[in-house]
Amino acid sequence: QVHLVESGGGSVQAGGSLTLSCVASGNVRSTHCMGWFRQFPGKEREGVAHSYSASRSTNYADSVKGRFTISQDNAKNTLYLQMNSLKPDDTAMYYCVYRHGVCSWAPAAYTDWGQGTQVTVSS
Repeated sequence: QVHLVESGGGSVQAGGSLTLSCVASGNVRSTHCMGWFRQFPGKEREGVAHSYSASRSTNYADSVKGRFTISQDNAKNTLYLQMNSLKPDDTAMYYCVYRHGVCSWAPAAYTDWGQGTQVTVSS
């Protein structure tokens, strides 16, 4: 099992920036996928971005492309999400996720989830 702890959420005005961090501990394997999901009130969780450790490849949801950047520091087992040009529609609870092996956009594919960090963007 992998334990994930997120930080960096908060409140910001539209157009502003935030950086989320997620530290992984426990059974972290050298080949893994880490990513971010978000959940709007009353909605299902949706994938935001993910990063595959082996190739350092990254993928983004269309809604955040060009505004968000995911990065991973394998030496520190830390994942980041730099969020720029934030919009009120980005307001959600953001979750860090982990799974052994390749990435997936399916929430059920991820074995480990953080507790979540709230991002609120005001207009």
